[in-house]
Amino acid sequence: MNVSGDQGSGIRDQGGRDAPTGVLTVRAIAARVARWRAGAVRTSSWLALLSLIAAALLVGPRVLALAGPQEGLPPAPRLVQGPPDPRFADIEWRFVRVRYHYRTQNSRFNLSDFGEPWYIDAPAADQNLTRRMRSLTSVRVADPVIVPIDDPNLFLYPWIYFVEAGQNLNLTDRDAATLREYLLRGGTMTTDDSHGPYEWQNLEAQLRKVFPDRPIVELKPPHPVFTCFYTLDRYPQVPGLGSFLAGRTWEKGGVEPHLRTILDDNQRPMVFINFNTDMGDGVEWSNSQEYPGYVKHSADAYRVYINEIMYALTH
Repeated sequence: MNVSGDQGSGIRDQGGRDAPTGVLTVRAIAARVARWRAGAVRTSSWLALLSLIAAALLVGPRVLALAGPQEGLPPAPRLVQGPPDPRFADIEWRFVRVRYHYRTQNSRFNLSDFGEPWYIDAPAADQNLTRRMRSLTSVRVADPVIVPIDDPNLFLYPWIYFVEAGQNLNLTDRDAATLREYLLRGGTMTTDDSHGPYEWQNLEAQLRKVFPDRPIVELKPPHPVFTCFYTLDRYPQVPGLGSFLAGRTWEKGGVEPHLRTILDDNQRPMVFINFNTDMGDGVEWSNSQEYPGYVKHSADAYRVYINEIMYALTH
């Protein structure tokens, strides 16, 4: 994989094909502009969106994806110093983005015209987190991959990722059964970028399909997920870039950040529910030098993600 984003998306599906670039990347960026303007749709917003699409068609997706450091600029700095921890050698991991069924799929309101929701923040977030895992840990890190939720190969991977599940996830009975078996076998599911009471209502309903009899509980320090790699004394709220530019850390009424989970019979967290936070944006935009004040939020996002991943791989 070319992690700099110079050729293709850098993420491949199970057939070895490049994940959508070109139009899909442009659509995803256009969707992001619309999300920045959420709640304030003005003529200027539509002009900005049209301008962005026009720019994308001119310069190509590799520039707009911001999947790597810009040419001529120094690489992103390491977040910690010192050699990787040898305890984590021989452990394998890769960023596995799940292509899930979503609520507006196959409807007149299909969101695919602006990028399918499971692909939000890709490919930059996937590539950037992959690079950090390679540089900061002893884990053997493979290239990112996209796996459909109904693909049997899902069971090959110990960690899977769902983005914007609160707003969009729509599990079929078969999907729910697959996730239930996957998680009970020892897999870990991470969700991110769900905000506010409306999205929590849908996310909770979808997870109830998977585990109708298991409660969703809060994870707080001193749970070992907060100390298994980095030492975190709190669970941070990472704002989406649009919220950051608007001068706040929250969106859609989701003021307080939460890390929630569902436990197995041995009290192992099977799901990391990153709620009222947008760590995907923090990772996606971590190499962009246009927003220097955003760096601290990117650092928080990397620390939380890496802790969750390392915990999942070692427990």
